Amino acid sequence: MKFRAVIKKSGEWWIGWLVDLQGVNAQERTREELIESLSIGAQDMLDTEIRCEPESQITTIEIPDPAWVFEHSGNLL
Repeated sequence: MKFRAVIKKSGEWWIGWLVDLQGVNAQERTREELIESLSIGAQDMLDTEIRCEPESQITTIEIPDPAWVFEHSGNLL
């Protein structure tokens, strides 16, 4: 799976967050450490058990890749 991440250098730190998974953000000393922390955060969030109410269902949906995936594929994680 791929998720969009906004990352930037802020002073001595690299900061970033995942656009597609609210709540996944990180701050690290290097770009590589930041990417790794965001990846771990995404994995942890996706591994979190989701409880359903009776009569509810959990399902997945698939959508086509948006145009930006093809236009900017060199800049993705």
